[in-house]
Amino acid sequence: MATITIRNLDDFIKTRLRVRAANHDRSMEEEARIILRDALQDADEKRGLGSLIHKRFMSAGGVKLAPPVRNQPARKPDSLE
Repeated sequence: MATITIRNLDDFIKTRLRVRAANHDRSMEEEARIILRDALQDADEKRGLGSLIHKRFMSAGGVKLAPPVRNQPARKPDSLE
């Protein structure tokens, strides 16, 4: 594992990191690791609307839907003439 040091971090950012870590019952170091991991993993993922919707619902436990019933044949498109 690598180690990094972050210098010249604004007091405001440090305070927000400390509060966020406390809200998640983690150390500031662990919270920073998770933030960096999430930010860099998201950079590699597709950012399309469908991917964002999927991610939102999966974080809430997901939703299982039955496929729609398709009992009618497809219609021909109306003529453009």
